[in-house]
Amino acid sequence: MKYWLYFIAKLLVGGGLMFALQYGILHLYPIPQQAPGMEEALFLHDAPFTFLVLALWHLDAAVLVLIVIDQRRRCRTCLHKLIMPVSTGSWGRILLGRPRTESICPYGHGTLTIEDLQITGRQLPDWHPHDGDIWKELESYQARK
Repeated sequence: MKYWLYFIAKLLVGGGLMFALQYGILHLYPIPQQAPGMEEALFLHDAPFTFLVLALWHLDAAVLVLIVIDQRRRCRTCLHKLIMPVSTGSWGRILLGRPRTESICPYGHGTLTIEDLQITGRQLPDWHPHDGDIWKELESYQARK
């Protein structure tokens, strides 16, 4: 639940910043002298304003994409960024093991597996939560030696 609340909070903050930027552009852009009643059609009749709004829309889309990419690379439990990406599989021997990248939570909550080869369409990343604390398990192996 915390994962989705954090995502919604990032979307609200990004949307608020973009709304404030758009509000600033709409109210600070100098309106040229024109016939009365043409203020609403500024977008259609003023090329610099049109390109400014177009650039703002591209910026909005880029911010949304960055928010989604950042969210997909986070732990589903503690929201830390995943670390230690490891490539598995082989591009030369696809039948024996498809190429994929695996990243792990720094606190051992789970592993994210991302397929590098998309043959049958877009495949979503797989999140595999770990039962218990894997770091304690690794320490127990070290203590036995």
